[in-house]
Amino acid sequence: MRLTVGQVSGRCHRGNRWKLPQLAGGAGDWGSLKRSFLFLQGVCSPFFASLADRLVADGYRVFKINFNAGDLLYWGARPAWNYRDDLSGLRDFLDEKWRRHGITDQILFGDRRPIHRPAVEHASTVGIRSHVFEEGYLRPHWVTLEREGVNGHSLLPRDPDWFRRVGEHLPDYGNGEPFASPFRIRAAHDVAYHVAGIANPILFNRYRTHAPVNAAVEYAGYIRRFTMLRWRKPQDAALINALIERRSPFYLLPLQLNSDAQIRDHSRFDHMNGVMEFVMASFARHAPVAARLVIKNHPLDAGLDDYRRVITGLEKKFALSGRIDYLESGDLEKLLSSARGVVTINSTLGFLSVGTRCPTVTLSDPIYNLPGLTFQGPLDDFWQDTGKPDAELFRRFRNTVIHTTQVNGGFYSQAGIRMAVNNCRRLLEPERSPLDELL
Repeated sequence: MRLTVGQVSGRCHRGNRWKLPQLAGGAGDWGSLKRSFLFLQGVCSPFFASLADRLVADGYRVFKINFNAGDLLYWGARPAWNYRDDLSGLRDFLDEKWRRHGITDQILFGDRRPIHRPAVEHASTVGIRSHVFEEGYLRPHWVTLEREGVNGHSLLPRDPDWFRRVGEHLPDYGNGEPFASPFRIRAAHDVAYHVAGIANPILFNRYRTHAPVNAAVEYAGYIRRFTMLRWRKPQDAALINALIERRSPFYLLPLQLNSDAQIRDHSRFDHMNGVMEFVMASFARHAPVAARLVIKNHPLDAGLDDYRRVITGLEKKFALSGRIDYLESGDLEKLLSSARGVVTINSTLGFLSVGTRCPTVTLSDPIYNLPGLTFQGPLDDFWQDTGKPDAELFRRFRNTVIHTTQVNGGFYSQAGIRMAVNNCRRLLEPERSPLDELL
C-alpha cells in the first residue's frame, strides 16, 4: 500500500507494529485513538526511531517527515514522507499533513533549526503541541524535553519565588542513573549521518543544512585538534594545579561552540572572538590587579579557529600580558572549586557553576539566570562582587528543572537511548505536562 501526496510518499513496514493509516473519503478514520505524533528532524542517531516504536506500541499514531538522506537512513523502513521542496513551501505542506492526518503533537530536536522554526511557530496557532528535545541542561546523564521551546524559549518561569514555592514540595533528584556513552559512538553516528548526505543532491536536492561548517572540514579539524590534545592535556593539568596551588584569584571564561543555537539565536554574540574581546576589555578595566582570567575551550570544539592567536592579540590590545591563561582541556570541577567567579554566555557549565556556589554572571539569559543564583548587575561590577549563589534556592530550582524538563538517558549509546525512551514518556504522553501541573 502506498500513500502519495505531491512529492511525498509513505512506505509500509512489513511487520505487525507499523501500518499506514486507513483513509476514508480523503480524511483519516482514526477510531478511538486520539493522539497523533508527527516526527520532524531528530538527532544523528537511532533515538527518534526507537521512540517512535515505543509510541506505536503504546497505542499512538506516528508519522514522520524526512528532510535529507541522513533522516532517511536513521528512520529505516518505517512509514515516512520525504519533503523535497524549498523551505518556503514547508508551512503549507505541514498544514496539509496536520489537517489530513489529525496531528495533535509534533516531536523535534532543536527548535531553532530553519526547518523547525515555521513548524513550531505555526503549530502553536492551531493548537498542536510541539515537544522539543535538546541536549540536557544537566549533563552527562540527562537530555532536555520541553513543550514549545527550549533555552531562551523555555516556558519555565523566570521568577525565583516561584521556584522556591513549587520546589519545596518536590523530591530531591540525584545525578541520574549513569550509563556508558563513549564519544566514539556519537562520532560514528554523526559520520554515518553525513556520509548518507552524499545522496542529498539526488534524493533531497533542495535541502540546505543548518550547520555553518561543511562536515568534511569539521572532521578534519577534529582529527587535528584531538591529535594535539595528546600533548596539551599534561600541560593543561599542570597549569590548573599551579593556579590552585598559588592561591591567586582567577576567573573562568568557558568558551562555547560558534555553531551552537545558544550563541547564534540566544545571545548578542555571533562568535567566541567577540565574547573574548568583550570580557577581556571589562577584565582589564575593572578586575583586581592580582587576578587572572582563565579561558577554556569547549571540549567539542573542532579547532577551526586559532583561539591562542586571538587571545595573544587581545592581551596586547588591553595590556593584559601575563594575566591570561588558555586551556584546551582540563577538569572543570577542579577549576570551579577554586575559581573566584565564572563568566558565561549561556553555557550549561553555568548550571554547574551555580550548583557549586561559585559566583556566576551570564552574558545572555539562560534559564538559571535568576536573582539569587547569578550576578544581576553589569559585567564591569562583577569582578568586585563576592556574593555566592543561594544554595537552597538552587536546590529547589534544580529539582524543579529536572521534574519538568529533564529525562535521564542519552541520544547515542544503546543504553542511553533505551533509558531516554523509557523515561521521556512521563513528559511526552500526558495531555498536561508536569510543568502545566505546577503552573
